[in-house]
Amino acid sequence: MNHFDKKRVVAAVSVLAVIGWWSAGDSEQALAQPQFPAQPPAIAGTSAPGDVVTVMASRVGNVVTLGGTVVPYKEVTLTAQIPGEVEFIAGEEGDEFEEGEVLVRIDDEDLLAKRRAAVAQIGNIQSQLANAQMQYSRELWSPQSRSISRSGGMGMPALFDQMFTQPMQSFMPGDVGGDRYVDRSADLYSRGTQISQAQSQMASAQAQVQQIDAKLRDTRSIAPFKGVIVAKLVEVGDTMQPGQPLLQFADTTYLQVRSEIPARLVPGLRKGMMVPSRLDIGNTQVDARVAQIFPAADPERHTVTVKFDLPQGVPGGPGMYAEVMVPDINAPSRTLPVIPDSAVLWRGSLPAVYVITDDNQTKLRLIRLGDYVGSTQVSVLSGLSVGERILANPAGMASGWSTGAGRQ
Repeated sequence: MNHFDKKRVVAAVSVLAVIGWWSAGDSEQALAQPQFPAQPPAIAGTSAPGDVVTVMASRVGNVVTLGGTVVPYKEVTLTAQIPGEVEFIAGEEGDEFEEGEVLVRIDDEDLLAKRRAAVAQIGNIQSQLANAQMQYSRELWSPQSRSISRSGGMGMPALFDQMFTQPMQSFMPGDVGGDRYVDRSADLYSRGTQISQAQSQMASAQAQVQQIDAKLRDTRSIAPFKGVIVAKLVEVGDTMQPGQPLLQFADTTYLQVRSEIPARLVPGLRKGMMVPSRLDIGNTQVDARVAQIFPAADPERHTVTVKFDLPQGVPGGPGMYAEVMVPDINAPSRTLPVIPDSAVLWRGSLPAVYVITDDNQTKLRLIRLGDYVGSTQVSVLSGLSVGERILANPAGMASGWSTGAGRQ
């Protein structure tokens, strides 16, 4: 081996030694890494990845978190009003309909046949009424039937009776000359009675038609407002009886949370006040407004039903689980650190935040959360102090951690 080969061997050994030292250093650093996600780069002034906020203090009262159910603002259960077979259903669950549209129709052939018979009866009664009116008019203006019956015909005896006998009887006292006028009054009364009877029959027939029309309207279940079918309870071909439910129809544009509140917490609520709430989809945090407080408590559970209005457009629908944070005015308030809920990272049930150290480095720190203060702020029971700086929006900085203060 010459002098040049020796130099190449020494250089190769040196390079291998440097590579080995560098690899050993990396191994020690890898072993020294904590089990938390990778730390973000150092923060210098305003160049931090995310907004930096200072932990503030707030006077926080004692809040009780209670469960509830999301319900529609308006909901009706349509029931059958007449017996019959279901022949039409407008759609399935989730289909939307405008106000006034037919949702369910029951077979109405029997009612239509009865209506046609009632209309035909009205036609007959109209003919009877017209005939009675004609007979009354004839008797009123030309009472010839009485004189013809008395004279026995239209010949000379009848003419003689009209010219001499009847005028002379009008001057005779008592029944001898007055029976003619009594008979005519009786005939007019009889004709008038026939008119009254025909009119009564007409009114009865018209009422019968109106009654059938009302039943025909009951064969159709109409949408009382714009909404969706929540539950379909029958199928085409089912035989219904009055009172059986057909379907549930609701307006889901506006939603509410219905919750049973312990009676001791009701004095802390008033109509129109805002309370924090959390929905079971994506742990959505919103402010709910107290819409209705029932006047009486349940005698068995000693709770009062309270409805809270949710903002329009919140995710989810009727039947979902929701929580409301109701203040407890009987418990004293206290001062706690308050942070934005967007600053909280979650992994399972462990909440944490990124704290800015004095040397502008970030450090992941586990904390213990309290109750919400409004819809976007959450109190901290331990792990943070007032005046510390944290990242307000650390989304995407920690792989495997979910952001937002929603408890899982």
